[in-house]
Amino acid sequence: MADNEGQHLLRLLWDDEDALLQRWVKAASVHLQGQAAASELERSFRDLVTALSKAISVAGLDLDDEGYGEVRALLAELSRDRARRGFTPSETAVSVFALKDALFEVAMESEQPSAALITASRWVDGLGLLTMDSYTRAREEVIAEQAEQLLELSTPVVKLWDGVVAVPLVGTLDSARTQIVMEKLLQTLVDTGSEHAIIDITGVPAVDTEVAQHLLKTVVAARLMGAECTISGIRPQIAQTIVTLGIEFGDIPTKASLADALLHALRGSGVEVVRRRTGAVR
Repeated sequence: MADNEGQHLLRLLWDDEDALLQRWVKAASVHLQGQAAASELERSFRDLVTALSKAISVAGLDLDDEGYGEVRALLAELSRDRARRGFTPSETAVSVFALKDALFEVAMESEQPSAALITASRWVDGLGLLTMDSYTRAREEVIAEQAEQLLELSTPVVKLWDGVVAVPLVGTLDSARTQIVMEKLLQTLVDTGSEHAIIDITGVPAVDTEVAQHLLKTVVAARLMGAECTISGIRPQIAQTIVTLGIEFGDIPTKASLADALLHALRGSGVEVVRRRTGAVR
């Protein structure tokens, strides 16, 4: 049950809910400067007022109490929406902190005791902290999702010929990216029925022991699917590094360019490649 301080706060929320909502929306809109429609803010704030009133009735002002579960869920939803839409932390928090201005105005008009204003201020500050915690987690989730999407976009698997696919790698090859390369390559081998795969490392800036191990894992996985792999893009600098480090690719074919690797794969597939010579113009 709500204590005396909670009862004062409940009266501020309940006495004239519509007036409180209008003041809350107005205060938030001033700070957001049109980034969120008033109708959208009113819907979100109305749900929050209802949930907050229920929470105070059950748990008083203890924001950690289970009675605030619905409030925390609504604040988390608000934070996720703001994070995905590109709102800054301050623009997200202001939606909640604007409630303080609205409560102060209502309290002054209703001649509530000054203790109610102090209670409301601390209580809204606590809600703001909950919102910021939710926003931080939501923003981290968004960043992680975007990073994963970038990894997938930067690791395409393309079909070069019937039975021949290629993975042009650009940038550093780490464990996470190796896993994505492997999954996409194996799925493409299944979907296309290809028997030859080319892993092109022309865009990989350097090859060290770790990168070589990642490449070998990908080749082994492709071989288990019945596909032969060729590594292309072995530049002079890369070749020297591989020799210096003592890296062994074993029986894995390596080629200087993607064109050479494609020619090798086509011949391995039984395709006869004939270079035509153009005659001299008489």
